[in-house]
Amino acid sequence: MKKYIMSIDQGTTGSNVVIMDQGGSLVATSDRDFQQIFPHPGWVEHNPTDIWNSIESSAQEALKKAGVSANDIFTIGITNQRETVVAWRKSTSQVLHNAIVWQCRRTSDMCKKLKPKWSKIIKDKTGLVLDPYFSGTKMRWLVENVPEVAKALKENDLAFGTIDTFILWKLTQGRSYFTDVSNASRMMVMNLKTLDWDAQLLKLFKINRSCLPQIKSSADDFGTVYNCKFASNQTTINGMAGDQQSALFGQTCFSAGDSKCTFGTGSFILMNTGNKIVKSKFGLLSTVAWKIKNEKVTYALEGGAFVCGAAVGWLRDGLGIIQTSSEVEKLASQVETTDGVEFVPTLTGLGAPYWCAEARGEITGLTRGTTKAHIARATLEAMALQNADILRAMQKDLKKKMKFLRVDGGASANNLLMQIQSDYLQTDVVRPVMIETTAAGAAYLAGIGSGLWTMKDLQKISKVDRKFEVKMSLKNLNKRLVSWNKAIKKVRI
Repeated sequence: MKKYIMSIDQGTTGSNVVIMDQGGSLVATSDRDFQQIFPHPGWVEHNPTDIWNSIESSAQEALKKAGVSANDIFTIGITNQRETVVAWRKSTSQVLHNAIVWQCRRTSDMCKKLKPKWSKIIKDKTGLVLDPYFSGTKMRWLVENVPEVAKALKENDLAFGTIDTFILWKLTQGRSYFTDVSNASRMMVMNLKTLDWDAQLLKLFKINRSCLPQIKSSADDFGTVYNCKFASNQTTINGMAGDQQSALFGQTCFSAGDSKCTFGTGSFILMNTGNKIVKSKFGLLSTVAWKIKNEKVTYALEGGAFVCGAAVGWLRDGLGIIQTSSEVEKLASQVETTDGVEFVPTLTGLGAPYWCAEARGEITGLTRGTTKAHIARATLEAMALQNADILRAMQKDLKKKMKFLRVDGGASANNLLMQIQSDYLQTDVVRPVMIETTAAGAAYLAGIGSGLWTMKDLQKISKVDRKFEVKMSLKNLNKRLVSWNKAIKKVRI
């Protein structure tokens, strides 16, 4: 009997479900968007029920497209938007508040107050900077501001979880309460060396060990599906990783020095650093890449820009200068330069390597001759320039130049953007045939965790679609960076 792997890729704006066969080929895919909730400026929330419904409908549609039944799904892998936090009661599974999304800046003031005493301690223990981006201050905010959460904590009935844990809870009807090391490493409560929750940080964020899930490997036994519409009670869950680590795995970046950039809502560059924790001196994060059961943990160095594809979404929804996101490439191609226009898309704060939570977006250099094509071009260039800033910091930390960068995510299909990225990075950009490598990574981990595949098998599956080579001279790049660096300086409050 043929075995199928289901990958649940739960992202910031929607959920994508992919079905692969045991040869690693894509059989079917289906996705659903869900509502974004903005209660106050800078605040971002999701309704966890909307998230689960989007997964259910996507999974059922994927099964229909693949022509297979729930009984044909052998194993499931989960990958997810990281740092986003859900709170619910263990006894009833009642969700106690909307999920607080990774983009949310509501804890900016809390972070400011904590920084003098805690910034270095947190960086040393977790590899992270003290920023509203991560889960720790979100959980403390929920305890301090939502009476139902505080009550559940007092009654020892509170469950906190990132989206992977929430999905697992729903898949197993509360029988499994786990996370994996990659997601746990983003919560600002896990010690990078021990791979366990840190007692000092639990106290800081006013939570108990009992209200956090058990940490497991990324390819492991996470339990069995129970009473689910799109899998049988014999379907096991064997893979789990945060979306960026999953993409690194899906790109088969298995060796130290291998790197990738995912172009999603935000853009994230990760580099495999092997079994070594590399501590950044230039504003990057040390994080867990993944852990295979019974093997040593693999670490990574990471830098992320909070707004990447979301900037194109803003051109579509906020300004209305395009009708669909795919139109941006054609529009931007109408001009060869931005003609002095700079768009710094810090719509939810400035991430690596600068870390300025209060930064706001800015468009400068407008003249009577500026057209929507110039703004579109400036948007694509900003997406690439943000990544170039991160990569330069990464190369300083590693004291060596990256040979090439593997790319994935929806916006990596944009050929103009990929060429701009190659030019601004001054390195080759390699795009795989399957650009949704986040979903592939979760499927690969599940395949390994269930015994279907080995790491060697996976390296044979991945195939290159196109390589973009550098066309811009270093001299012209340096000229371009003068204007960009001035624009970045302006938004850093």
